[in-house]
Amino acid sequence: MADTTRVAAVDCGTNSIRLLVADLDPATRTLRDVVRRMEIVRLGQGIDRTGVIAPASMARTLAMTREYAAQCRSLGAVRVRFVATSASRDARNADEFVDGVRAAFVEHWGQPVDPEVVSGDEEAALSFRGATGDLVASGVEGPYLVVDLGGGSTEFVLGTVAVEAERSVDIGCVRMTERHLVSDPPTRGEIDAATRDIDAAIDLAARVVPFRGVRALVGLAGTVTTIAAHVLRLPGYDPAAIHLSRAPVGEVLAAAADLLHLTRAERAALPYMHPGRVDVIGAGALVWSRVVERVATVAGVDSVIASEHDILDGIARSLGA
Repeated sequence: MADTTRVAAVDCGTNSIRLLVADLDPATRTLRDVVRRMEIVRLGQGIDRTGVIAPASMARTLAMTREYAAQCRSLGAVRVRFVATSASRDARNADEFVDGVRAAFVEHWGQPVDPEVVSGDEEAALSFRGATGDLVASGVEGPYLVVDLGGGSTEFVLGTVAVEAERSVDIGCVRMTERHLVSDPPTRGEIDAATRDIDAAIDLAARVVPFRGVRALVGLAGTVTTIAAHVLRLPGYDPAAIHLSRAPVGEVLAAAADLLHLTRAERAALPYMHPGRVDVIGAGALVWSRVVERVATVAGVDSVIASEHDILDGIARSLGA
């Protein structure tokens, strides 16, 4: 790839922190991965209840930020963008986190990086930018409904060439687990209470983002890709097999229901299950199943696409501007 710039993108969400170092062609916004990694740090653990980032969560996340900053330096990244999402929007002590990230990059990358605590709308736009490039290249026709299911929030983004409508709502795998699904496995009453919350949030999204006319439903992030792995019954987590995989709606709903009702020990035994998702994947599966069922009913889509490329790729592509 000629005339490329080595860039680094960091996406810090409620449940995980991720790094992408890639060579970016500024003309085409094409990315060639150098390294892509993810760690579960639970920055948003307990935040729905307390309103603050817990000291242990802050320490875990900043320790990984220092490691990422050092890797950006060792791999020669010349531009870095750090985006923080739901947990950092919600926390009263977000300033402490921002200061810690800036200090980590000064010490380990050699330059300050100001973490951007983006709005839900911007998060949605970055997710759309990251997800749709490969869809277009693969001949998948729009309009696309891109759904980024995170730990604390879920973004709904509609568009074909560009974003036409977007809405972020406060449902995610960590938030719903902490709020409702506390038993192992969750009880019928817990599931019913969570379902009411989830459906109300989907109603809010649907007021702004019309589902009718959608031709491709595309799911992003770890809950969705783990459910895709469950549909495919993979022998291990395989991003190449998961990326742009398409599954019938019925199979996705069955896989989500299975993960919701399994015990944590049974989930942990699955070969494609990340240890950090074991306790929250049930809530994520419930969110995804309600979204898939609603969109299938309204838009008539009969399949679901899972994408490994998401907000992280959108952040990296934005560095070519």
